[in-house]
Amino acid sequence: MDRDTFVSTRRARWDALTKWVERPPADAAGWTELARLYRGVCTDLASARSMGQPDDVCSYLDELAGRAHNLMYGARRVSGLGIISLIASEFPRELRKQWAFFLLANVLFYGPFIVGAVGAYLDPGFAASVMSEAGMAQLEDMYASPNLARGGGEDATMAGFYVFNNIGIAFRCFVTGALVGLGPMYVLVFNGVSIGTAFGHLGSAGLLPNLLAFTAGHSAWELTGIVVSGTAGMRMGWSMVVTEGRTRAASMRAAGPGLFRLVVGTFVLLAMAALIEGFWSAGPMPPLGKYIFGLLQIGIVTAWLAFGGRGQS
Repeated sequence: MDRDTFVSTRRARWDALTKWVERPPADAAGWTELARLYRGVCTDLASARSMGQPDDVCSYLDELAGRAHNLMYGARRVSGLGIISLIASEFPRELRKQWAFFLLANVLFYGPFIVGAVGAYLDPGFAASVMSEAGMAQLEDMYASPNLARGGGEDATMAGFYVFNNIGIAFRCFVTGALVGLGPMYVLVFNGVSIGTAFGHLGSAGLLPNLLAFTAGHSAWELTGIVVSGTAGMRMGWSMVVTEGRTRAASMRAAGPGLFRLVVGTFVLLAMAALIEGFWSAGPMPPLGKYIFGLLQIGIVTAWLAFGGRGQS
């Protein structure tokens, strides 16, 4: 193939990649397109060398591929404003983009939650089939009194415990996504049934008000974090099943930026839940004050996820 034909049949791809290199993408779709063009230019470079194309063509492609490679894989500094934008805007936009997985995760968690709560409330035998007798007794003892106040040092210790526990649940939800998305489904259903059963059992024992007063402040953050971690896990599993013609590894890389945003959002949700649970939930505030605070948290989380990043390019 002569030089002019080789260049003319590929020029559009080279020009498109040059534009991305000069003005890096701002979203996952842009980075996916850049990666696709980069692979194409690498193929063109290999073809040019094997066909014996002139040095100016090979040098041009070599430089273009190198610039794209450095942009994609080189270290990029993340500023404080970038982190704020990631949390406040990019995460909720990504979650809305993955609305189908988010909806499914909610169904898989809250459906079993309702089954567990209603079943344990109506039938003590149901709770016994989900929880051990020792577990039920411990739960009743923990919420036997509305006064769960602790010392300041113990608050900090419990906040650390809650961070560890919450992140552990999210980690299991996400990493089991490698099982083509089935793992997160199991974790969501299991935790939904377990938490719902605890609510239902305490309700049947007349201790539900104590539990609600304790959980009101942090539930919006904690339960949403669990559901979002399940969303991320299922999205990862989906990228391994529906590869759109890519290899599984390439499909995972293409999904990577979006998964990163979901994981960051999950961490923020669960970290906030742990801080509130550790330093506020067991505090001396009367139940009514805790309920009002809890409603405020529901409003904050809902507004963040529904409106964060809207109207931004």
